[in-house]
Amino acid sequence: MTAGRPREFNTEEALDHALKVFWAKGYEGTSLPDLTEAMGINRPSLYAAFGNKEELFRKALDRYTEEAKKKRDEILSEPKVRVAMEKMLYGIADGSTCPKSPRGCLLVQGALSCGDAAQSVKMELAQRRAQGEAAIRRRFEKAIAENDLPSSTSAADLARFITCVIQGMAVQSASGASAEDLRAVAHWALQAIPAK
Repeated sequence: MTAGRPREFNTEEALDHALKVFWAKGYEGTSLPDLTEAMGINRPSLYAAFGNKEELFRKALDRYTEEAKKKRDEILSEPKVRVAMEKMLYGIADGSTCPKSPRGCLLVQGALSCGDAAQSVKMELAQRRAQGEAAIRRRFEKAIAENDLPSSTSAADLARFITCVIQGMAVQSASGASAEDLRAVAHWALQAIPAK
């Protein structure tokens, strides 16, 4: 049995390029020619290395969420919840307008144009966004338990509110809002966090 030809491209770099295309255009807005051009490979190589478009999207999504989760967990480990939320919201304002990457958030952008044919992708994105909300809720629950937030605070409601703000900031960023615009949104959202 003869060995197959070795891949003539770096799969990690190709995946990074695919991630940026999905991030910029959404799942359904991204075509196979968009992907092969950005990745610098042909269709057979794409299929051999990554499977179909949906499998490639999930691999790109794993890469994106792994990095986002690391940043989120580091921020949420701040001893004071208000400091954590300031870092999170101002970080999103600055990060989602950074010229080095597409604007907004892949978990939001990827789902905005999904139709019925991409229902499994839409559900996957919703599930991953829910995991982020759950992490924020747990941080608020911890703050309540540590007397860092008033005991009357609803951790679930506050987490849902902050998540809605974050997702709205992503949409605004993708629509061209500046970091300064989004920092103003972050400022007002922080006013909703009850003082102890």
